[in-house]
Amino acid sequence: MEWGEDMLSIFQFILYILLFIGGMTVMRTGLMNISGKIMKEWLLRFTSTPFKGLLFGIIITVLLQSSSAVMILTVGFISAGLLSFPQSIGIILGTNIGTTATVEFLAYGTDEMIIPLLILGSIFILIPMTKARNIGLFFYGLGAIFLAMFGFEHLAAPLADSDAIRPLIANVNNSVLVSAIVGCILTAIIQSSTAMTGIAMGFMNANIVNLPAAIALMLGSNIGTCLDAYIASIGGGREAKLSVYAHIWLNVVGVLLFLPFTETFAKYMEHLSLIPEKQLAHASVVFNIVVSLLVLPFAKPFAAFIENLHGNKGK
Repeated sequence: MEWGEDMLSIFQFILYILLFIGGMTVMRTGLMNISGKIMKEWLLRFTSTPFKGLLFGIIITVLLQSSSAVMILTVGFISAGLLSFPQSIGIILGTNIGTTATVEFLAYGTDEMIIPLLILGSIFILIPMTKARNIGLFFYGLGAIFLAMFGFEHLAAPLADSDAIRPLIANVNNSVLVSAIVGCILTAIIQSSTAMTGIAMGFMNANIVNLPAAIALMLGSNIGTCLDAYIASIGGGREAKLSVYAHIWLNVVGVLLFLPFTETFAKYMEHLSLIPEKQLAHASVVFNIVVSLLVLPFAKPFAAFIENLHGNKGK
């Protein structure tokens, strides 16, 4: 590829990332407007035990389509004194599981759904009723996400031929550690682990990235997504920071546990589906469920560990 074509492909790729994140924001806005007040009431009510917190964390994350949004909401309630740090542990565990629903949903999406979703969303947005408009935002945002996924897939090959990107792709395919680091950095930049996984799916579809590399990218994205919650906790007080530290530790330790076995993990995922996107989506589900359920019985000791390690940093 010539330099001009390289830059054009990279520019288009950035536009598709912005489209994906914009679609997520629009879809989340519609869902939040429909049920935001109810979810806030539930968040305060159903956190008496780690198990209840986990279940609610799953539900609210599925509805909001963003673990980061739920973490920021949780940090806000802790900062306001409405939730305590120990109460947030279950929610943190649940958000990691809940966010996999979006990835699974993307894996079952098709290009044929793009135009109908955008048209349906536009029609509902034009209806002069608040609920209808919010439903329209959901459909429109979903259509934008699938359009971005379509873009990732079709730009994967040109980007892989780029002189600037080719060495990075080679390193990603040859080293799961490099893949995880790339996934972490890119997710921290674009502020969306779902978008990072969507990009990995597009590259897998184009046969540019192999499954172990895509899984490692997904694992790294789980660490990178902690950044926005950390930023939200700045100035939020001691317990808000503890909640974010717990989130970081959960993801870092989980990734370190799985990363050495990525190749073996990938082979098991290949038995669950013949479709690359579904293999990656299933890997995300298994990883987050296993890590969260491993920590759940030890939620109180885990909270005590975080307080002992970081307790003085928030003062």
